[in-house]
Amino acid sequence: MSSRILIIDYGSQYTQLIARRVREARVYSEIHPPTRTAQWIRDWKPTGIILSGGPNSVYDEGAPTLDAAVLDIAPVLGVCYGMNLIAHISGGEVTHAREREYGRAEVTVVAGGTLFDGFARGERFAAWMSHGDQVRALPAGFTPIARTANAPIAAYRHETRPLFGVQFHPEVAHTARGTDIIANFLFQACHAEPSWTPGAFVEEEVAKIRALVGAKRVICGLSGGVDSAVAAALVHRAIGDQLTCVFVDTGLLRLHEREQVERTFRANMGIHLVTVDASRRFLDALANVEDPEQKRTIIGHTFIDVFEDATAQHAEGAEFLVQGTLYPDVIESYSPRGGPSVTIKTHHNVGGLKPGMKFTLIEPLRELFKDEVRNVGRELGLPEEMVGRHPFPGPGLGIRVLGPVTEPALDVLRRADAIYLEEIRAAGLYDEIWQAFAVLLPIRSVGVMGDYRTYENVVALRAVTSTDGMTADWFPFPHDVLGRISNRIINEVRGVNRVAYDVSSKPPATIEWE
Repeated sequence: MSSRILIIDYGSQYTQLIARRVREARVYSEIHPPTRTAQWIRDWKPTGIILSGGPNSVYDEGAPTLDAAVLDIAPVLGVCYGMNLIAHISGGEVTHAREREYGRAEVTVVAGGTLFDGFARGERFAAWMSHGDQVRALPAGFTPIARTANAPIAAYRHETRPLFGVQFHPEVAHTARGTDIIANFLFQACHAEPSWTPGAFVEEEVAKIRALVGAKRVICGLSGGVDSAVAAALVHRAIGDQLTCVFVDTGLLRLHEREQVERTFRANMGIHLVTVDASRRFLDALANVEDPEQKRTIIGHTFIDVFEDATAQHAEGAEFLVQGTLYPDVIESYSPRGGPSVTIKTHHNVGGLKPGMKFTLIEPLRELFKDEVRNVGRELGLPEEMVGRHPFPGPGLGIRVLGPVTEPALDVLRRADAIYLEEIRAAGLYDEIWQAFAVLLPIRSVGVMGDYRTYENVVALRAVTSTDGMTADWFPFPHDVLGRISNRIINEVRGVNRVAYDVSSKPPATIEWE
């Protein structure tokens, strides 16, 4: 059996980053809730166990806990709340810290060994802290291995058992050498094998899909984005002609989107593709709707209606629906493990599905981050032109027209967006940017064109850098590139007289405006 790490999620906003770091080390991982029993964990046969951070104190009423028997199943690393929990259930003392630590702190290594293999005693490194409690007294058999100015026990290990705890977050990019600490746990403590690769993922998912589907038919909705393309290619690898892909022209697409999708999937992949022009249906459903959550719900429900109609006409008897749901979609829509997360926005392929729909969902990418999806797409032989595309939301331009969605508004946005992306590519910047797009604002501004006063639309430009979409920062365009983009949009797109650039990061903003 291949190595695999069980991550128990105690509600940290960084839990998925732990999974990401483990996978980057080519070790398979899964996230599960703290309600898993010791027997369930034993039967799962983990190579190692990581306890995530969380917002609770170990003394809070109803705080999630851990059966002490789990500490005997496999090597365990506790992160933040997980560290406090190990100490608490083992007989140590956890108290409120005199000074809470949030943000960067300097950690000093006081003892080498497994977790700090390759670190010098006395070495200092920056780490990301986010805690109000700390371990004040260690249980018998444990020893401190790192400290900070405010936390005398910033990390510990058991003297004879493979139990470790760190008060900081090694999974966060702000922690210097955090990947080294995680790698030491995986390979020094757990003796894991780095065998989880895109090829291994494809092989395993193909087997799962075949077992689930059998001889039944499957329908997949293509949006033109990376996620649905990779999901379709993966399912096609598994079941071939049992898959019918439906590309819905929603009227909310980018310029020439329909033609590009049809060319890619029919010519390059040989997938049975049906194109449905439902643009009028979507625009009628969205008439006079301004609320973004309502837009997403309407678009999601209409998608399902269109799929059901397309199935009746082109894939009669299909029982499964493929969706390109990713981890960030799930994380932002709800907290699947009962953690403290709140809904940021409903994704059409997570929270927007119509109640009572007749399809069983197949979501083969649900546990992957965007860069992992791209690597799986390359493994499946998708063209780089498609694999390397910036993310595009399922609801399309419907959530980039802020305010009522109309054909004139969509036309303005579509042309402005095309110019924007064309200039980014011409400047050689496309691959440096995680996502770039234009937004049509629901306001007008006064301007002057020639000798005339104008009162026209405002277009906002968004471009961010990111690795997985969980966090993002605005892209620092050269001024001449921004100037050229603005000049072309104002001169070439009738109805626009002002262009603004969004310089907010995520958090506190989201990447999309709606």
